[in-house]
Amino acid sequence: MTSRRALPPGATLGVLGGGQLGRMFVHAAQTLGFDTLVLDPDAHSPAGAAAHAQLCAPYDDERALAEMAGRCDAVTTEFENVPAPSLASLAQDIPVAPAAAAVAICQDRAAEKAHFERAGVPCAPYAVIETREQLAAIADDLLPGILKTARLGYDGKGQVVVADRVALEAAWTQLRNVLCVLEKRLPLKYELSIIVARGADGQVVNLPVQQNLHRSGILALTTVPAPDVTQSQSDQAIARATAIAESMDYVGVLCVEFFVLEDGALVANEMAPRPHNSGHYSIDACDLSQFELQVRTLARLPLVTPRQHSPCEMVNLLGDLWFDGGREREPDWGALLALPGMHLHLYGKKQARPGRKMGHLTVTAATPALARERANAAAAVLGLQGF
Repeated sequence: MTSRRALPPGATLGVLGGGQLGRMFVHAAQTLGFDTLVLDPDAHSPAGAAAHAQLCAPYDDERALAEMAGRCDAVTTEFENVPAPSLASLAQDIPVAPAAAAVAICQDRAAEKAHFERAGVPCAPYAVIETREQLAAIADDLLPGILKTARLGYDGKGQVVVADRVALEAAWTQLRNVLCVLEKRLPLKYELSIIVARGADGQVVNLPVQQNLHRSGILALTTVPAPDVTQSQSDQAIARATAIAESMDYVGVLCVEFFVLEDGALVANEMAPRPHNSGHYSIDACDLSQFELQVRTLARLPLVTPRQHSPCEMVNLLGDLWFDGGREREPDWGALLALPGMHLHLYGKKQARPGRKMGHLTVTAATPALARERANAAAAVLGLQGF
């Protein structure tokens, strides 16, 4: 991002991607007085429905990118698998944050882990597998492990748990012999995530550390304040995420997920060059959300550290809720909203599918214990397993 002044209200902010993260970015941008333009191939995208305008085209469409560069004053992305060359192309004419080079690192697990090491941040022992020779040369102490595709894996997809060499070879075949990373399985206690925002001037602020619970590889619950995280672990997570951002000269919102091991040590798992599912609670429980931070970094507005004003639980609402014994139905939103402390966010997706993120619920209360109690009451109403 080149040196420039802050963008004034009325300027146009563009976003590549029309999903729920883009939708919430659009809402935050509009609150601050910006016009918004979404590029997404889906004419019915959630972000496009909320934005001032949408370009309906593939992310690598040269004509659409040229139009976006002509109509926008700055552009960001809402997901990491947008083609990095598209970001680089836009950056020739207008500011783009995060930059193509940073997004490219986050698109590739092998590059991501190498970057963690360059930044001095511990991650699980791993090896890159691209050939049968590399497969055969895997060290014994990396097994048992988890084999993950280097690209396009998310929410537990593209990964296979492997106990031994026979299972490893079978898993690589199952994953079609694509470039993979084998990670050693570690004694995990739980996962936490931290969201930092870094401005073009190098200033960094962060949201509180978030403790995450996954079910079937998909985030189910985020709790803030993180109940099991010590002050030392929190400080470590913030420092390490900051080091990762600074070593990429990153501009924008960055989420880094860490595994907490049984001995209390933190190892980096992965990062996302955008707002993150685990940070959605910030809309309702903080005085500054991750999406406003994204707008501020893009528009070069001042960054201030967000303050959490309410203990909370954030519950993911997956498409499974829309089905009962195979029959499609609408969840009982009325009964849910009759409970105190409920903040319901539905993403406007036209079709529910099992495992699809359809919305989220942030539950706020005066104390962490009451927030958990209310989250369990909400889960009972929705037919979810309790927490």
